[in-house]
Amino acid sequence: MEAALELLSRLKDLPVLCVGDIMVDRYIYGQATRISPEAPVPVVRVKKCLMMPGGVGNVVKNLGALAARPLTVSVTGRDRKAGLLKNLFAEAGLPAPRFIDDPGRPTSVKTRIIAGIQQVVRFDEEAEEPLSGRAAEDFLAAVREELPRARALLLSDYGKGCLPDEILSQVIGLARAAGRPVVVDPKGADYGRYRGATLATPNRAELAQAAGLKDLSSRAELTAAGRRVMAESGLENLLVTLSEDGMMLLEGPSAPPVLLPSQAREVFDVTGAGDTVAAVMAAALALAAPLAVGARLANLAAGVVVGKVGTATAAPGEIIAWAEEGLMSR
Repeated sequence: MEAALELLSRLKDLPVLCVGDIMVDRYIYGQATRISPEAPVPVVRVKKCLMMPGGVGNVVKNLGALAARPLTVSVTGRDRKAGLLKNLFAEAGLPAPRFIDDPGRPTSVKTRIIAGIQQVVRFDEEAEEPLSGRAAEDFLAAVREELPRARALLLSDYGKGCLPDEILSQVIGLARAAGRPVVVDPKGADYGRYRGATLATPNRAELAQAAGLKDLSSRAELTAAGRRVMAESGLENLLVTLSEDGMMLLEGPSAPPVLLPSQAREVFDVTGAGDTVAAVMAAALALAAPLAVGARLANLAAGVVVGKVGTATAAPGEIIAWAEEGLMSR
């Protein structure tokens, strides 16, 4: 724990390049006290609406909350929502992003309706076509320009077309040639797309999908599936998030798994917790910290985030207080 908190103190102004799918996260909050006479659905009386950067933008927010210096490269549409995203970055005090505008796609928006603390429904406005043509060339050029300024690369893949196979392989190759560690928050069943990455951070269900299995319940099943996915996909390490069961770290092909029990005392919303874990691990690798130390810090930060409603972040003071509370309660 001491090593994890010491690592936290070293994150200020640490440059990490965040690349991947960007979107607007919109939250509409209200109260539901009756059922609609038009259909068997709740009527939500709207109280407030919040908007914030989502997708890779949430990773960027998490790094900013940790006092690091996130650099962002992503793709938007050529529309008003792209301008809204830039304003949201500025309002959050985040460094200005590098957005490549693609006139062939809209800027993605996810809207969540929340009644009390319960999410009622979500609807998405998006396109998933793979990035190509001039937009793809401009995107790769932006990554090449930003990479020398960063000490690690974080790839946030939401399957919205920003990171098709050809671009992924080039971006990972650029980072490894420059000696930068690569952290991937993965999507889909084919982890071979991330070959060469230093670390991937799937959750239990995502690892099961990648391993071609329905479920992974025991430690032995998780370890075997993780080892197989790592070997087949050319990944160096895995950090598997297990919700209320904590995390499991697999380092290299043969080291015994490291199990970290959950640090959450209350769970209100797991939305975005994976982004928190990926952000902390990218920062830890940027500082060449041991993966186990980074994982302990990520576990603490995730414990803070899941205790909040909506997509949230964890500030250093919150993480320290959370760690101290946990030590006192033992």
